[in-house]
Amino acid sequence: MRWILLLGTLIGPSICSREKFFGDQVFRINVKNEDEMNKLTHLVNSDNFMLNFWKPPSAFTRAVDVLVPSASLQSVKSFLTSKGLEYSVTIEDLQIYREMDSIAEDFPDLSSRVKIGHSFENRPLYALKFSTAAEERRPAIWLNAGIHSREWISQATGIWTARKIVSDYKKDPAITSILEKMDIFLLPVANPDGYVYTQTKNRFWRKTRSRSPGSRCIGVDPNRNWNASFAGQGASDNPCSEVYHGPHANSEVEVKSVVDFIQAHGNFKCFIDLHSYSQLLMYPYGYTVKKAPDAEELDEVARRAAKALASLSGTKYQVGPTCTTVYPASGSSIDWAYDNGIKYAFTFELRDTGSHGFLLPANQIIPTAEETWLGLKTIMEHVRDHLY
Repeated sequence: MRWILLLGTLIGPSICSREKFFGDQVFRINVKNEDEMNKLTHLVNSDNFMLNFWKPPSAFTRAVDVLVPSASLQSVKSFLTSKGLEYSVTIEDLQIYREMDSIAEDFPDLSSRVKIGHSFENRPLYALKFSTAAEERRPAIWLNAGIHSREWISQATGIWTARKIVSDYKKDPAITSILEKMDIFLLPVANPDGYVYTQTKNRFWRKTRSRSPGSRCIGVDPNRNWNASFAGQGASDNPCSEVYHGPHANSEVEVKSVVDFIQAHGNFKCFIDLHSYSQLLMYPYGYTVKKAPDAEELDEVARRAAKALASLSGTKYQVGPTCTTVYPASGSSIDWAYDNGIKYAFTFELRDTGSHGFLLPANQIIPTAEETWLGLKTIMEHVRDHLY
């Protein structure tokens, strides 16, 4: 199937035909004069790079958008740098956005793409909305993926899940009944700037790419930036730390965009954040060892979800509150969701337990997504049956 081939190459090497656009990027190149335009035109017209103008030049003071195939990325970057041409990456992985467009186009009565904001480097934050009704604020579920940019299996699982939702509607009674009562919103790339950086500079980059005044270090841990015991245990005030919480809660536009959207909507009942790795299914709290008021119910739901997940391939997940299952972590997404009235708040830490870590082989993408879907569906069914 086309979407399975997509996921098999989203993280692994490109093995399919060029029209699939796996790993291709869109560069915005700033052209200042005729000489620079001539250099750029020479580059685009070269058969060696297979480039295409997306937004052709209309004036020397305007930016030009060029589609760059994955195989040509490093060569084109070297050419642009050597010629003094300024550029930025505006779309980090064209296939993710094309797949989102494809889903919305293939299932227009069920899905739509919603822009909820933009990143620090001005990349769009797109969510897919799945709905069977015209009502704007039906009870809703939020699925978050890729907030930590190096956790590539989370983005891949997110986009696989999007296609699974639309493909199984009216075929699978569970997802059909969920969508008859609720909407689902899915943000597959919650940290696009970081995701670009993992593809182009540093595969293990975790944070955003925002600037910290007075520091040479870049980025904030976007899962320590939510307004939930902000700057507490498990976060750092050092801008160079991997868990730097940022100058203030919601300082990261990527976080604030989600917060603003959820609060403006006002009727979210569930928030699920996909991460990797360790094979864990956790619920609040991360910032305190104190039990959440709904801990017993959340634990029961999480254990049923973990059992459903394990039923496919035997993958075992540990279940429990974040603080005592892994470590204290203030300012997390699910603690913010829970503290703001979204009772069903969970974090998945996907495969594996450390053999491959963040470098999960491509042949594990589909199995990971398939088993995760069973866990997600179990949680969503419970939410469907326990609306509040």
